[in-house]
Amino acid sequence: MNKQIIIEQLTSLSEKYDLGLDTEILERIVKLSTFRIIGKGTLIQHIGEKTNTAALVLDGITRCYYIDSDGNDITRGFSITGTLCMDEGMFGYGESLTEWETLTDTTLMLFNVSEIKLLINENDALKSAYIQLLENALKYKIYRENGFLVESASERYLHFRKMFPEICQMVKQQYIATYLGIAPESLSRIKRSLKEG
Repeated sequence: MNKQIIIEQLTSLSEKYDLGLDTEILERIVKLSTFRIIGKGTLIQHIGEKTNTAALVLDGITRCYYIDSDGNDITRGFSITGTLCMDEGMFGYGESLTEWETLTDTTLMLFNVSEIKLLINENDALKSAYIQLLENALKYKIYRENGFLVESASERYLHFRKMFPEICQMVKQQYIATYLGIAPESLSRIKRSLKEG
């Protein structure tokens, strides 16, 4: 992969999310990383695997999911271009809590969690970006819990559609349904009532 194009893409993401990361620190991150293009439908991490590696999605969509006691998979979340996946190690977990799979052909920038955390600790801009990442993850967790407590399934779907329109277009409806905590049939009814067919 062309490192200059990757630096440009990372610079664009830094600007989009107002992270303030300069070219020098982005180059150091790229040097610590490897890059892979992974085909659609590939399992990239399993429950119980060590979380030594995390990844940034440079292009594509991934999904993480739990397996319940009946063997059903329940979507915990999606990672789109510009967001992390296989990220439990970044949050202090030693083993993966979920399965991770690619839902499209996906380009990943993979990095060692320990190495990137050392770099974060020695660079103020990167430390600020990491704090922002943690705050956003917590805000999203609170938002999602709030949705389950006070919103109807239709309201949860409308918020999801507003936040992630590309996921609604590209991802199997059963994955979105389990993410919303409803049966696929219920999501179909909601969409029909909204005239989405």
